[in-house]
Amino acid sequence: MDASSRGALTEVRERLAELTRPASGLLERARDRITGQDRAATSDEMVALADELFAVARLLDGQVSLRRALSDPSGSPADRAGVVRRLLSGRVSDVTLDLVETAARQRWSRPLDLVEATETLATDAALEAAEARGELDGVEDELFRFGRIVGGDAHLSRILSDRTAPAEGKAALLDRLLAGRVSPVTALLLRGHLSGRAVGNAENVVERLSEAASRRRGQSVARVTTAVELTADQERRLSELLTRLYSRPIGLQVIVDPAVLGGLVIRVGDEVIDGSVAHRLEAAGRRLVG
Repeated sequence: MDASSRGALTEVRERLAELTRPASGLLERARDRITGQDRAATSDEMVALADELFAVARLLDGQVSLRRALSDPSGSPADRAGVVRRLLSGRVSDVTLDLVETAARQRWSRPLDLVEATETLATDAALEAAEARGELDGVEDELFRFGRIVGGDAHLSRILSDRTAPAEGKAALLDRLLAGRVSPVTALLLRGHLSGRAVGNAENVVERLSEAASRRRGQSVARVTTAVELTADQERRLSELLTRLYSRPIGLQVIVDPAVLGGLVIRVGDEVIDGSVAHRLEAAGRRLVG
């Protein structure tokens, strides 16, 4: 996203926070009229919200003319919001309707940014639900492990990364793979992000989701590749070392790969620290050839 779309995304994420926090959100006002209580949105309500937002994202992903109409800078913000209201009123919750109207009023650099923004809102709502349930650590771990499964299965990766594959087929495949094996929030996140047509590389998509869960916990992620399993004490000491090095909390996601031979390969964001034997042998070979 360029600057205008990033600014638009910030606006709609702020609106999500406004609508779902205590004492101000639509969810609370609707419930307060019945109960007289003032509470934050429940985790179940946040899951339902995420599900609806993913459904809207799939609609926008599949309807080129619609997403163009909702991001057309030649139309007025009110007119674009009116299109949303006529299309979705009575079909989604008041909160979802408000958020999509808010998104339609923004200025997007390209129509696909609107799809991405709607998926981001859905992801935020799902992760908030996981946090409220005390499941955020587990969701992050499940996402990481599923990413490793996708990365290790070329056939599965090809299907989930195929932009031409039907969304319904991808969703059915994911349901079969995930049923009873992961939490409802993890399943919702994976289905929401991997069943669309604009997926790209499926393994990278899952990796970004895992990193989003880690950020929600207040941590950055170090992906550590090692030839052998690390002990709990080794993981603790490595996490402490990286936390001091980067001056922020660093969580570990450890991958065992005998190809590194020995040592560690550590990736934090775009930075790679390669202390593997394989890397040193490769460097030595280059020096000999030179």
